[in-house]
Amino acid sequence: MSKQSKSQWDFGELFPTEATRKVLSVSELTAQVKRLLEKQVGAVWVSGEITNLRAQSSGHIYFTLKDATSQLSCVLFRGEAIMNRSVLQDGQKVLLQGDVTVYEARGQYQLIVHAVELQGIGALQVAFEKLKQKLAAEGLFAPDRKRPLPEYPQRIGLVTSPTGAAIRDVLHVVQRRNPGLEIILAPCRVQGDGAAQEIAAAIRLLNEFSVAAVCDRRTSSEEEMRRSQTAATNKLDLILVTRGGGSLEDLWAFNEEVVARAIFESAVPVVSAVGHEIDFTISDFVADVRAATPSAAAEIITEGVFASREFVAEAPALLRRKVRQRLEGVAGDFEQLHGRMTRLHPRRRLNEALQRLDDLQTGLSRRTRQGARDRAIAWRNLADRLLRVRPAQSLHQRRESLALSGRRLRELMQGRLQTRRNRFETMEARLRLLGPEQVLARGYSITSDAETDKVLRSAAEAKTGQRLKTRLKQGEISSRVEK
Repeated sequence: MSKQSKSQWDFGELFPTEATRKVLSVSELTAQVKRLLEKQVGAVWVSGEITNLRAQSSGHIYFTLKDATSQLSCVLFRGEAIMNRSVLQDGQKVLLQGDVTVYEARGQYQLIVHAVELQGIGALQVAFEKLKQKLAAEGLFAPDRKRPLPEYPQRIGLVTSPTGAAIRDVLHVVQRRNPGLEIILAPCRVQGDGAAQEIAAAIRLLNEFSVAAVCDRRTSSEEEMRRSQTAATNKLDLILVTRGGGSLEDLWAFNEEVVARAIFESAVPVVSAVGHEIDFTISDFVADVRAATPSAAAEIITEGVFASREFVAEAPALLRRKVRQRLEGVAGDFEQLHGRMTRLHPRRRLNEALQRLDDLQTGLSRRTRQGARDRAIAWRNLADRLLRVRPAQSLHQRRESLALSGRRLRELMQGRLQTRRNRFETMEARLRLLGPEQVLARGYSITSDAETDKVLRSAAEAKTGQRLKTRLKQGEISSRVEK
């Protein structure tokens, strides 16, 4: 048996397997991967949605963080100093900060969580909810401590920025609805570092301003009474704390605890109007009344006086109507007394006739006025009906509708004609494709008997010596069958 041939490139095993192979155990490989992850990735921020949340009896919390295509196992150990653990819920979108590592028992990489924030809201919203829960537990939001606003305030304190849009809105509404309302401005910043302290200081300053007036009014001597009458003008009926709209960061000064405490401790009722309708701040919950906007707050404050002005404006007409009714009653009584007297007078018949004439004249005038009023009302009704009908506009609309229908009809006819034309052209093209000329144009030929023009469809039909005629795309060829 011949020796097996070898290729010129077959050199055998130049490097023995035993000398190069390095075998790792599962534990060793997992440990290497863990060290590599912790060294190369380490601490990261990651966002996603929580799912499969499990809170163990040991206090540890296990869950999965996922997005549209991937998922990551996470663990929050009991010893981590995280106050907002309550935000960890299935379906909640969060931002997590932690260390990437490998859980060696399962060979699974995971995130050890050290910080949690709500995604899209962040630390500010978490602080807002935390402070809100704290103040609510202390009773700062309790409905039974809310004080009603005075119906007819004469003097109010205003806490806002002197250059913002809120003060312009408030002054515009007050000037329109109650121009006699006196406003004491305590200017302050409403945004940025230190704004919360300035707002709280302005609220306390207005309280001191108002309380001092009340204390002065309780004095007894004449000189002190005169001073107290002057000081009494300083008493405030309420305090309005306001600013215009903005982001959560812009409105944050009104979410500070120092502002909430100042509003809660205020001896004067407080109205809070911060931001727009959708904005809610801690000051809104603590205040006695919350308004959606600065303008809405000004309308609430001036509602009593504004309604009274409307009533006073209607009072003269009401008084004239009552006086007229009373005079008509007195006139009726006088006529009855006059009739009794005339019946005893010698000129009774003449006076009765004159009286009947007066009555007829009065009735005629009344009926004339009533008829004129009825005709005026009927005329107005007809005019209103005519305006509602508007024949010219109706005719114009009908013309436009007719023109539109004509255009649609022409477009429909043109569309159908084009459709028929396209179908005809398509069928014509198909027919041309099936014609013999098209077949010949593709390289085929038609062979027939030269004498009978009978088309040959099989070689068996040809006979020796038979003359044939072959038709091509261009021209014909004559031939004779040899065999």
